Amino acid sequence: MLATNLKRGFLGLAGAITLFAAACTVGPTYRQPEGHVPPKWTGIPTDQAGQESVVSAAPVQLVEWWKTFDDPVLNSLVAEAVKSNLNVEEAEARILQARAARGVTASGLYPSVSTSDSARRSGNGSGAANNQLTGPVNGPSQSFGARARNLFQVGLDAAWEMDFFGGVRRSVEASNADLQAAIEDRRDVLVTLTAELSLNYMELRGVQQELDIARKNLDAQQHSADVTKKRFQVGFASALDMANAEAQVATTSSQIPLLEATERQNIYNISVLLGREPAALLDQLSVTRVVPATPPVVPIGLPSDLLRRRPDIRRAEAQLHSATARIGVATADLFPKFSLTGSSGLQNLTLGSLTSWSSRFWSVGPGLTLPLFDAGRIRSNIKLQNAVEQQAMTAYKQTVLIALQDVENGLIAYQKEQQHRTFLAQAVESNRKALDLANRLYSAGQTDFLNVLTAERDLYSTEDALARSNQTIDTDLVAIYKALGGGWENLDGNTSQPAPPTIRRSGP
Repeated sequence: MLATNLKRGFLGLAGAITLFAAACTVGPTYRQPEGHVPPKWTGIPTDQAGQESVVSAAPVQLVEWWKTFDDPVLNSLVAEAVKSNLNVEEAEARILQARAARGVTASGLYPSVSTSDSARRSGNGSGAANNQLTGPVNGPSQSFGARARNLFQVGLDAAWEMDFFGGVRRSVEASNADLQAAIEDRRDVLVTLTAELSLNYMELRGVQQELDIARKNLDAQQHSADVTKKRFQVGFASALDMANAEAQVATTSSQIPLLEATERQNIYNISVLLGREPAALLDQLSVTRVVPATPPVVPIGLPSDLLRRRPDIRRAEAQLHSATARIGVATADLFPKFSLTGSSGLQNLTLGSLTSWSSRFWSVGPGLTLPLFDAGRIRSNIKLQNAVEQQAMTAYKQTVLIALQDVENGLIAYQKEQQHRTFLAQAVESNRKALDLANRLYSAGQTDFLNVLTAERDLYSTEDALARSNQTIDTDLVAIYKALGGGWENLDGNTSQPAPPTIRRSGP
């Protein structure tokens, strides 16, 4: 009954004040920043036939982009990494933290109610003096006890600081933006994870191809060295030829341990990305496989798509939103703060009479706090938050520029590496013919062994470079997918895209 009366009086007064004064929210209202992006990409990748890839005005589909390489091992590794990677778990914990912080902030919009129950015994020394006037006493302690009393109390206390100027609402707005930034941070972790895993996988397969080439060339060079040794023993070859052949074998042999170390390190990297111990995948990934083939045409969409797709841009925008809202939080401190407080309960000197109707008490009333002097603290805080917002805006613009640069870097690298690979393939074919001819001429005694060594060295060098080029084309394409911000739409179960920011394109 008492609690009901307190609630009615408390909410009634709150409603009257709310209806009397229309609520307002101080501080700037957040508006999406303008994105200054070019109308099209400068570097456009080309396929092996030299034709330009199609650039569509529609957003490019980048869900599970790694499947375009058609490698089941890579697909299974990515699926496991998304579930078990520790960086993803850490990002998810940051989301929980931001969501809890938002709950703490949002609680300021509502009244707080607490119970206050107590039982106290109190007294003072005035009884001793009075007793000395009326007759003898049995001692100071009994005089004190004569004035002691008990007080029993149970009740409810309520308080509500009314968000008249929107300081709490701005805090909730900032917390919502912080939560969105945490969500985008997790998405950015997913983009980075899938790209890093794919890069390590491409490098692993590339170094395995280099190892295979080195071992095949080593066998061929060892055969040449054995033939030269036999020819030296019968007087058809010089000691210099034999020494050169052995040096060639030793040089190629020296490269193999380095490649084996790189292979092992890539396997270790992949295992850790999956949240497993470094050697966990040795048996599975030590089996040599070819470098995955790349699709000849890569649709990349338009530059304006990055503003909706790249998680780091979306995170920077959320951080800008949070900084803008906190200007309002600081500005609200300039204005009065209205509050309502109330209490209701029962109190009596004896426990048995505590429930009687005469023991009830209640109180309710408004409060006002107005800042008069704070040595400039509030206005300095407003300037501080304005500077933070300016910094966030600059960071957003820089993030957009870096995103554009990442894509352009990936596109030009992908295009030029394909041209590089074409010339390397021609060089490998020519060096094979040269080595075959050098061996036949040397066997016929029409040339010296130096020409054979040169042809072997040139062939090994170009074959190794061609293997690295095949790997580089794959890694360049992975870099493009990462720069475009692909992968998170499907992995976090959210394929929806927000409304695009205002886009201002540079150029004609």
